[in-house]
Amino acid sequence: MPKQTLVMKFGGTSIGSADALKKATEIIRDARAEYPRVVVVTSAMSGVTDLLLDCARLAAQGRVDSLPSAESTLREQHFAAADELIKDEKLCEQTKQEIDALILSLIDLCKAMAVLGEASPRALDAVASLGERLSLRLLSAVVKTAGIKVQAIESTEFIVTNDHYQNAHPDVRATTERTRKVLDPILGAGIIPITTGFIGATPEGAITTLGRGGSDYSAAIIGAVLPADEVWIWTDVDGIMTTDPRIVKEARTLPEVTYNEVAELAYYGAKVLHPKTIRPVVEAGIGLRICNTFNPSHPGTRLIANPASNGSRGMETLLSGL
Repeated sequence: MPKQTLVMKFGGTSIGSADALKKATEIIRDARAEYPRVVVVTSAMSGVTDLLLDCARLAAQGRVDSLPSAESTLREQHFAAADELIKDEKLCEQTKQEIDALILSLIDLCKAMAVLGEASPRALDAVASLGERLSLRLLSAVVKTAGIKVQAIESTEFIVTNDHYQNAHPDVRATTERTRKVLDPILGAGIIPITTGFIGATPEGAITTLGRGGSDYSAAIIGAVLPADEVWIWTDVDGIMTTDPRIVKEARTLPEVTYNEVAELAYYGAKVLHPKTIRPVVEAGIGLRICNTFNPSHPGTRLIANPASNGSRGMETLLSGL
């Protein structure tokens, strides 16, 4: 049976500049030629989430003097890419207005924290979510400019979580129902939904974040509940390496890694997929691949079930600890 549905997630460096956004757009176009149904998940541009959270923490201490600098940094980073890549003047202006409104909401949130003298977990999630919400506007407009049919949609519309702010857990049943209801008609119309990684919402609509590895986790959740045939994680390295290539020049890419091996690597601090990310994909039996946005012809690393366990008892042991 031919493959139908692909979920692709782009990390912060994969959309962190005009050049990166151009490459991501080409990858999306190529994927659309191969798969009739494609969903794109975007992270915040590199460095943005840290900047946002720094603003919030300082504001909670009553320090708002860094806000003008943060505001101009965010505007510069997003506007520079928009000006270079969004050729349609009207679309470019509209995108910049939407980005500006989100940046101004950061300022308002931080000023409120400064008055209260605290940053609650719920307020921190509202701030942290802005990075993905900014990049969603930018990436969608850039891909649209390239003549590809897309629709920007925030994942708060369909990823339903509990209210454990900063490390929220999805409600699988509600998320499955909502994701299919929201995304299937868009996919059925031949349009690519571009959505935010890292964030969901409570049933009441309050924004939550999914914790460490949140954008990868979002892609895995969407892939599992649609369901997709494959989930591809686009990053800035050629998959999972034998060692850190910045330290050891001879480091090479591992073509295949088992789910247990990835969990073990993550446990010992390697910057690979977090085990929580893997869980929905493992349970749904979906293929997962880690690829390099800046070297898209490289096959990257495929994650496979554990041969000894055939994805059953051994995998249950792994997942029970998550």
